[in-house]
Amino acid sequence: MRFGQTAVVLGGSMAGLSAVGALASHFDEVLVLERDELPIEAEHRRGVPQSKHPHFLLNSGRRAIGELFPGFEDDLIAAGGMPLIASMDTAHMTDVGWSPRKRGALDMVYGSRLLIERVLRDRVRALPNVTIREGVTVTGINIDESGRVTGVKFSGEEVDADLVVDALGRGSKVSDWLVAAGQPEVPVITLDAKVTYVSQWYDLPSAEERADTWWWKHMVIMPTEKKGEHPKEHEYLSNFFPIEGNRSIACMGSWGLEMPKNEEEFVESAGNLQTPKFLAAMAASTPTSEVHLTKSTGNKWRRYDKLLVAPQGIVFVGDSICAFNPFYAQGISSAALSAVLLRDTLQRATALDPAFHKRYLADQAKVLKGPWSMAMARDRGYDCATGTETIPSWQRRILRSVGASMFNAITGASREDQVVDEHFARVFNLDESVGTMMRSPRVLFGLARFKVKDVFGRHKIPFGFDPQLDPPGRDWSAEAGTALPELEASR
Repeated sequence: MRFGQTAVVLGGSMAGLSAVGALASHFDEVLVLERDELPIEAEHRRGVPQSKHPHFLLNSGRRAIGELFPGFEDDLIAAGGMPLIASMDTAHMTDVGWSPRKRGALDMVYGSRLLIERVLRDRVRALPNVTIREGVTVTGINIDESGRVTGVKFSGEEVDADLVVDALGRGSKVSDWLVAAGQPEVPVITLDAKVTYVSQWYDLPSAEERADTWWWKHMVIMPTEKKGEHPKEHEYLSNFFPIEGNRSIACMGSWGLEMPKNEEEFVESAGNLQTPKFLAAMAASTPTSEVHLTKSTGNKWRRYDKLLVAPQGIVFVGDSICAFNPFYAQGISSAALSAVLLRDTLQRATALDPAFHKRYLADQAKVLKGPWSMAMARDRGYDCATGTETIPSWQRRILRSVGASMFNAITGASREDQVVDEHFARVFNLDESVGTMMRSPRVLFGLARFKVKDVFGRHKIPFGFDPQLDPPGRDWSAEAGTALPELEASR
């Protein structure tokens, strides 16, 4: 069903581009207003500073974009995206040492934010009723006497709109413009755990130049949960993250700690991590960028769904409504899921009336609740956290202790229990909530069985390999019961 002549999307980000896929079949014209000049190739631009850091495109987000733009995943892989199985292709280290390598349920397509956005942008540009206006700045919105948004002001121009989508990100001024027009102030909930992360890009040596022990594509070093004296770098979450073109992004981040600001400090910090193999990978590679540092990482949810009367003529996607700590890789996928919800709500609607807006915001809040709860579960445990969602110190201590113990139990059980592994993969990919997983009797049985095995040392496969040595390359899939027949036959 067509709902009018023009829909206007504020911002050409991943959130805005995803929204275009929801709108294109319901309006005669979709106009995207973007401040930057958008590159043809996969290049950095001013409006997306986080593109300089690693990005996971979770399976739920990849499928959502694929629903809006069929064939997106094939295009992404053809452009250089890498389908990988995390437990087979990642050297993963925790407090106890390197994890064993095996086949698991967690699979993803790896690539840079630049590549993901460029592939989606190409799809949007191919739509015949979509126009992208680049190099323009949105300066306001028009609102009629009934309080409905009817148009947009930008760079000395105005355009009428039957529906506006706010995809302007964390810094969106739309809520301020609504208040200035006499509408109620939107409730906002926040939690800033003072996350800072710093990255540098590298060209990798060719496969022929790498040692046989460099079997891995991705290296992850989890922050320590140990007490007592240790270098601050042991509390970093560190990634040597693979992207297209035989490149990787070395990234270190922390909650509330001082981070390196230049290449010399970056290299020094890498040398203080729990394993020397991270620095060794950097040293064997060629840096191709400066060191990039980001601090704007707080969780912020504008609760438009809590207003007695939903804003009319406008909807919100991406960071403009709910921004997450980027550590949890939820932003792109949550935005894409909101876009799919927008498409579905438009398909069911008969008019863009108050019922449409109320329904969309209520259903969107349900979509956002899962990733928001996951972010809160860890970020609330830090003493440095500020915002409306902070908790008393005694609760923080309990949360950190219980959270760390539960995470270790789940990841430990996942090594040998395929059911727990599958549930954990769905939670990581935003396909299932933590609550749903923890209400599964089979998952609870798997966790209890793991703890009993832990006490008696009866695990099927070893773990906790020496962090001073190379990550072990042996495939333990057969022992874990997850090997595929064709893989077993090839050995």
